Amino acid sequence: MKRIRHFTKSSRRTFLKSSAGAVAALAGGRPLRAGRQPSNPDLRVDNLILIISDTLRRDALGCYGGNWVKTPHLDQFAREAVIFDNAFVSSFPTVPLRNDILTGRFTSTYKGWSPLGQDEVTLQETLTNASILTSLVADTPHPYAPAYNFQRDFSVWDVVRGQEVDRYRSAPRQVTLPCSPEKMREPDSTVVQYLRNVAHRHGEEDYFVAQTMTRAARWLEENHDDRRFFLLVDTFDPHEPWDPPQYYVDRYDPNYEGERVIYPRYDLWRTFLTERELQHCRALYAGEASLVDRWVGFLLDQIAALGLLENTAIVFASDHGFYIGEHGYTGKALVRGDSYHNLPLYAEVARVPMLIYFPGCRGGWRAQALAQPVNFMPTILELMGVARPAGLRSQSLVPLLDGRSQKVDEVVVAAPSLLEDPGAPPSPASRCSVTDGEWMLIVGPQLAAVPQALKTAAVDSLIRRVRELQGEITPELYHLKNDPGCEKNLIRESPAVATRLHAALREFLARWDYPPERREYFRRWEISAG
Repeated sequence: MKRIRHFTKSSRRTFLKSSAGAVAALAGGRPLRAGRQPSNPDLRVDNLILIISDTLRRDALGCYGGNWVKTPHLDQFAREAVIFDNAFVSSFPTVPLRNDILTGRFTSTYKGWSPLGQDEVTLQETLTNASILTSLVADTPHPYAPAYNFQRDFSVWDVVRGQEVDRYRSAPRQVTLPCSPEKMREPDSTVVQYLRNVAHRHGEEDYFVAQTMTRAARWLEENHDDRRFFLLVDTFDPHEPWDPPQYYVDRYDPNYEGERVIYPRYDLWRTFLTERELQHCRALYAGEASLVDRWVGFLLDQIAALGLLENTAIVFASDHGFYIGEHGYTGKALVRGDSYHNLPLYAEVARVPMLIYFPGCRGGWRAQALAQPVNFMPTILELMGVARPAGLRSQSLVPLLDGRSQKVDEVVVAAPSLLEDPGAPPSPASRCSVTDGEWMLIVGPQLAAVPQALKTAAVDSLIRRVRELQGEITPELYHLKNDPGCEKNLIRESPAVATRLHAALREFLARWDYPPERREYFRRWEISAG
């Protein structure tokens, strides 16, 4: 049988010893490989492995121009895969996004952070019915908690316990917080529980991402036989709490002697952190991201060692990013006690890494087409030659991968829940990020106030009341090509662009059956008189 490229440890060492010019080109985000779009009209695979890393920022990867986190394993994988330069969040955050992936539906248009619906037709069910072995290995706590049941319909599943608020261990009774409690979100519940959960770790192999990738590698070793398979590997890291082994942190902030804010409040960072503490938060995150890179690399090595690269596609992606000082925030929402407020989904949160490998692909080719995790279900079904279930409306990315098309969508939408409570209007802070890849419009429903009864379980399955926590909310418009950090609002200078993208949002809401009476809240956009 013909052998193809393997992501072995020796090849990674060769990559890391490559010329300074090649490394500089990689860090600068320039094309890894010139050439035409791939052409492979008979693209089919026997197996598929989908790896999700929660909260991994796009700019944490060198293949996207990042230079503040070391990710050699994923950067090498990118050299062998298709790099999607314009991948964006679909539904936000963790649980709705998993619902998008496993149902192919745009969750934010019909429900909020909630369990997998009993009537949902899932990716794993569809594949299982086609006699494909489906497996889940995960440590992400919320979607796979008993009440949420996203592991339903997998042939087998293995969930690593102990992440974040998971009520896993009751000892030690007393734990020591790493910083002043007022600097952390939910210190007396989530952080204390987490510190109990991890108190028994002895070495790097005991960290969650290491456990998850090791178990996934072991599953592959035991099951790479004549059965076709789909494997979902879902790790919560580098989601906070950020507590990688100290030697990872020391790569980025050696000799730091201050408090370690491993689980910062979701708030305006200047209200509770010093600039030095924020700098160390970035180092903690970078260390956690490097830990993810190291253990995803371990799994990729095992995939190669088993000879699976000849008949297996690999998809790697994140669900969303995280603000670590950008736009004045830490987190991805405002959370103050029992109050919750959605933040705008700027590029640091809305743009995500997405890498797709398949046998014979043009490694390092950069796809400019818009793509989202909601595209994964139809893409996986088409790659594996399985018929789409009736009613699946999201688009497959295979026409991009095999050269039949250069785009699947003209405009995409990233959004928090727009239907958190069927009995109440959405919050004015429930803003959508609407983008054509060049421009991004951030706009929400036109409401004067938050409905009094509105509640949410985002971002951690704890019920909070949705409140107005940050003053007037008006639309914003950014030119991503010239302003990737969304720093200069051009809504007044380019109203025609805003009108065009707002019309695309209304078309999107109609296409996804958002209730007509609720679409009225999105009937216009307005510039503040201030």
